[in-house]
Amino acid sequence: MDLTLHVWRQSSSNGEGKIVTYSAPGIPSSASFLEMLDIVNEQLISKNEEPIGFDSDCREGICGMCSLVINGRPHGPRNGTTVCQLHMREFEKKGITEITIEPWRASAFPVLKDLITDRTALDKVVQAGGYISTRAGSAPDAHATLVPKPDSDLSMDAAACIGCGACVAACKNASAMLFVSAQVSRFALLPQGQPERTERVLSMVKAMDDAGFGNCTNQYECEAVCPKQISADFIAKMNREYTVATVLRTLSFTGN
Repeated sequence: MDLTLHVWRQSSSNGEGKIVTYSAPGIPSSASFLEMLDIVNEQLISKNEEPIGFDSDCREGICGMCSLVINGRPHGPRNGTTVCQLHMREFEKKGITEITIEPWRASAFPVLKDLITDRTALDKVVQAGGYISTRAGSAPDAHATLVPKPDSDLSMDAAACIGCGACVAACKNASAMLFVSAQVSRFALLPQGQPERTERVLSMVKAMDDAGFGNCTNQYECEAVCPKQISADFIAKMNREYTVATVLRTLSFTGN
């Protein structure tokens, strides 16, 4: 494949960014998208040019590091797929030879360099309430706490979130509601998550707001681009959790 790449280049968080065009000839269709970037970087290095900075880690679709906007869509054109699991044959079969690559666009995700963004805002949300009270020591018996299968299945669906931030990048308001609702719901559905249930949702929503994420307007761009296909139904569940928690806190303050 002979490609033309339009890549966002930015030397640092304080630098001025711009789109730079590169020619990328001879890219095998069997290569993954990140392997294609590796090949391009090798070509740039051979010319004594600065390679393109991008994040990657597991390259198995489970870490969420490979966060790129490809032709205007977070993680690219294939549904339910991370960038590292996206292959160039996907572009070949659609006759796409021109590709624009950008970082996540959100005030809560400042660009560090080129395609690398700082997504520690998501970590702060998790730190605010993404835990349960449990005894340390040997693992409990698997049947010691009974969990209804529908609840365990839903909790596992929410726990599939890899924290990539595609939902934020796709939302016109840069909302993190899908991410936060997945974190809240996976604990709220299980008996082990009940002790912190009220405080968890209040703290995590506050951390989300403090980080500068926008509000949800229920247009479902987040669900459409989520590589783990997490349902926006979890947002409705989190809203209910937040309403109940707010009422309970108010009652506790008034002594009722």
